[in-house]
Amino acid sequence: MTHGNLWKNILFYSIPLVLTNLLQLLFNIADVAIVGKFAGSISLGAVGSTTLLVVLTTGWLIGISSGVNAVVAFFAGANDPEHEHRAVQTGLLLCLAAGLFTMLLGLLAGAPMLRLLGTKDELITEATLYLKIYLLGSPALALYNYGNAVLSAVGETKKPLIYLSVAGVINILLNLFFVIVLGMRSDGVAYASIIAQYISAVLILFALFRAEGAHRLERKIPAYDRNSAARILKIGIPAALQYSLFAVANLFVQSAVNSFDHVIVEGNSAAMNFDSVVYESMAAFYVATTGFIAQNYGAGKRDRVRKTYAITTVYSFGLAFVLGLIAFRFRAPLLGLFTNDAEVVAAGSIRLNVLCFSWCLSAFMDNATAACRGLGKTLVPTAIVLMGTIVFRIVWIYTVFAHFGTLSSLYLLYGCAFVITGIFQNIYYFRLYRKTFGGHETPREVTV
Repeated sequence: MTHGNLWKNILFYSIPLVLTNLLQLLFNIADVAIVGKFAGSISLGAVGSTTLLVVLTTGWLIGISSGVNAVVAFFAGANDPEHEHRAVQTGLLLCLAAGLFTMLLGLLAGAPMLRLLGTKDELITEATLYLKIYLLGSPALALYNYGNAVLSAVGETKKPLIYLSVAGVINILLNLFFVIVLGMRSDGVAYASIIAQYISAVLILFALFRAEGAHRLERKIPAYDRNSAARILKIGIPAALQYSLFAVANLFVQSAVNSFDHVIVEGNSAAMNFDSVVYESMAAFYVATTGFIAQNYGAGKRDRVRKTYAITTVYSFGLAFVLGLIAFRFRAPLLGLFTNDAEVVAAGSIRLNVLCFSWCLSAFMDNATAACRGLGKTLVPTAIVLMGTIVFRIVWIYTVFAHFGTLSSLYLLYGCAFVITGIFQNIYYFRLYRKTFGGHETPREVTV
């Protein structure tokens, strides 16, 4: 991360992350595809109705692990093995606690939230059952994200890909067995998902126990270090809040979608899977942004910090642009992977027609946020996201969408929010960059 050609190093670092993120997403996509094909449109709508709540609850896990990633990467770049080791040990305890908290919160509040969202009566029973079973895997998801964060912080992105590949194959096979052979519905795919999640968690923790270097896990109860926890949570809590804010903002969008009939709801659920594919692919470059910037920040290499941000922005924008063109061109057959209902395909196409050309715009917003995280700052970027996602989207829904009342007018809010938020996020990042380095190679501590 701190030497060599950045274009090549970032690309080779990120490709396994792209595949890892897509495989992790495959857990839920396999659920939706198999349920839609073999259990019917009601089960498809039930699973799809839980998507935003799953993102909301697991957002905390992703956020805390991103704090671990940034702190471990910083100390690795600064060649400080003692503090790196403390951060790794403390991060395990924090992530496990976050996983247990997420599971309990989801189990207690999941059903009321589904009703608050206006989930259709014909979907609510099955959606509640799926959500409760799925959230039992939250501790495993937290531990896998933790292990992935530690390994990627020190430049190792291939092992998480291998472990998730194994779990992904098992997940799909179990999906088919539970649904086709045993005749289960959404509960079957939920059980398949959590079994696969626990397998991936065990594999990645085993790798950390066998690792060489400061990021190795000790074969005893991890020691808790207050200073390491403070650094991780300083980055992780705002990051977790930011991830969850996207879900909260989308809850308002889902509520607006739920005002249409169940065909529109099911089409929207199918099309949302492609949003996830694109965003998770782009997220690999955001992890690279945070890791490369944090390591070079720790090493005091100002020029590589600047170049990293530019390169990862180009990569993430270009990837989303290409994927958007593919999704637009083949939207009907792609949606056909999730449903046999032509009306549901038509409803999902409305979303893809708009979102295909909006995905790439999110690169400017999210990459600037990841760069700030690499420099140890997340509070202000989170506030910017709060204004640009939740506040802006709520205003849009109650003004523009309320006036036109069409799906297209609803979906246009995504692109507009990306542009506005991206502008302010980049202004803040470049100010932070200048204050951090102050025109010199050696960075300095800043409080903005």
